[in-house]
Amino acid sequence: MAAARTTGPRPAGRRPTIVDVARRAAVSPAAVSKVLRNAYGVSPSMRERVETAVSELGYRPMVSAQSMRTGTRTLGVSSLDPRNPFIPMLLDGVAREARRSAFSALITLTDADGATQLEAARSMVDRQVDGLILITPTMSEDDLVQLAAEVPLVLLGRHGAHPAFDSVASDDALGAALTVDHLVSRGHRRIAFHTQPTRSGGLPEEFREAGYREAVRRHGLQADVVVGEWSAEGGRRLVDELLGRPTPPTAVHAGADMVALAVLDRLLERGGRAPDDLAVAGCDGVPAAALRAVSLTTVDQQAAEMGGLAARLLVERLAGRAEPRHVLVPPQLVVRATT
Repeated sequence: MAAARTTGPRPAGRRPTIVDVARRAAVSPAAVSKVLRNAYGVSPSMRERVETAVSELGYRPMVSAQSMRTGTRTLGVSSLDPRNPFIPMLLDGVAREARRSAFSALITLTDADGATQLEAARSMVDRQVDGLILITPTMSEDDLVQLAAEVPLVLLGRHGAHPAFDSVASDDALGAALTVDHLVSRGHRRIAFHTQPTRSGGLPEEFREAGYREAVRRHGLQADVVVGEWSAEGGRRLVDELLGRPTPPTAVHAGADMVALAVLDRLLERGGRAPDDLAVAGCDGVPAAALRAVSLTTVDQQAAEMGGLAARLLVERLAGRAEPRHVLVPPQLVVRATT
């Protein structure tokens, strides 16, 4: 849409933004985006208000009108936790599938909360990406639904069967259950589980803990859940807490490989080893787990497959598929020396 001659006051000293247009038209930024993209579901009265505001403010989109009509062949990808080595594995799967489908991937990494990821996602929408993949988003379902009204949306690593968007996640509960079953088969009866505070509904930590609790109940064991950070420091503190007990557990299932790797390092620092002093299992399947010096038992979540599937689902949406798809990828337990 070409901007008409300015007929009213405009924000002084800066270029008008989509937020300014939304305020002037008394609609949401999402509604403005839909009008600018000529998206389905815009009422004539809303279109008139937005076009009037665009004219009055002299607003000009950052991309050409032709790009808005034909698409940029760009998939926006936003992720939290960039220091988690599992995230690059997901991103690699997304990028490879995007290239195979003749798309580019625009990636943003935010080491912050859901509000920051929402801001990053909106920024990519403003840059006219054709669709969005959000990795473990912690924003509210209302925010996700609103984003899905602007562009096709796929959640990667967050569970949730909502009709407004697609989702791809590992079967996190199954992965935890497989780990408990394995440890019990090795004779362990005191099995601890390390998780992190739940940041939002539908995230992996919730389902992994649920799978662990169900599995220990099934085996007639007592649940032992330790809440901490999924970080290297969180893993080091976990060792000190568990081995400082009068009766320590004989095994621990860390909810993320980055924690399990730190557990092994701290055990070594204390003069211990796995599995003699503490059997250790992780979850993710990061490359470091397979190194001979590490040999970490872990749940391989098939990260590259998950990322590629998320990109394929998004491309299918862009090609016209309307019905939602929600996929659980079966994990595989990889048994190594630490158990």
